[in-house]
Amino acid sequence: MVAMDPVISVDGLSKLYSGTPVVNQVSFEVQAGEVFGLLGPNGAGKTTTVECLQGLRRADSGRVKVLGLDPWRDSSRLRRRIGSQLQESGLPDRIRVGEALAFFARNDADWRHLLDEWGLAEKRDTAFANLSGGQRQRLFVALALVNRPEVVFLDEMTTGLDPAARRVAWDLIESIQQRGTTVVLVTHFMEEAERLCDRVAIINRGKLVAAGTPRRLIADHAGEVRVHFSSREPVPWLAEIPFVHSMRQDDGGVEVLGEGPVLAHVGAALVAHGCAPDDLQVLRMNLEDVFLRLTGEVHEAG
Repeated sequence: MVAMDPVISVDGLSKLYSGTPVVNQVSFEVQAGEVFGLLGPNGAGKTTTVECLQGLRRADSGRVKVLGLDPWRDSSRLRRRIGSQLQESGLPDRIRVGEALAFFARNDADWRHLLDEWGLAEKRDTAFANLSGGQRQRLFVALALVNRPEVVFLDEMTTGLDPAARRVAWDLIESIQQRGTTVVLVTHFMEEAERLCDRVAIINRGKLVAAGTPRRLIADHAGEVRVHFSSREPVPWLAEIPFVHSMRQDDGGVEVLGEGPVLAHVGAALVAHGCAPDDLQVLRMNLEDVFLRLTGEVHEAG
């Protein structure tokens, strides 16, 4: 089988503002048809990276190819083949849904089917200002897809949405991938990335600190086992049993961090001390644990 060239190739990308590197020697690849996540705290360099990929900013050094094109030199050719999610400020309050789609469609592209596909048919004549948060996200996605792009860039598209609207947006992103479109998703919601992304790159302070599938990153960087159970009786002796690294107890709950067969040792020690909690369980490490370990940042939960 012949390996396919990546849809996006980034090699040593750097971008400086006033002499300070905002993106510093970042390298990664994105394959056709995948959802690729760019994760990182606010100010990490995610948006600047994506702007360089779209030809909106010129890289100071490094090599970038998107669909085989240089985003800066070939920007006019590239923009006919990619889609980008608008921010709310990009649409006037009075523009109607149908008007927005017709305005952004190029070469008489058929936009009407998008009204049905993204649940906007009943909102065709509704002004943007009168749409709910979830409906606005549907419109932004429809606008990004109106010219049938090969690659779509979505930058923090679920920020500010309530949990229900956020999950609607997740369904939209999954639908985009099912069309065969490659998606680059910028987010700082770890739950979102773990659910949607085939692979992710974590950027912190302008540098790439990890890349891979969410499952691989969890296996590589969150190797500790986390055991949890309820107890109002102090259990300080658990910190001394084999394979336990640390423990904490508060508000009737106990969390033990350890490795290997720590669950078996915790269970045996509890029974030996006359305790038999009925909620003893191992809590799976997730992408948020990896993110916190690699960046040391506290962020909004997804």
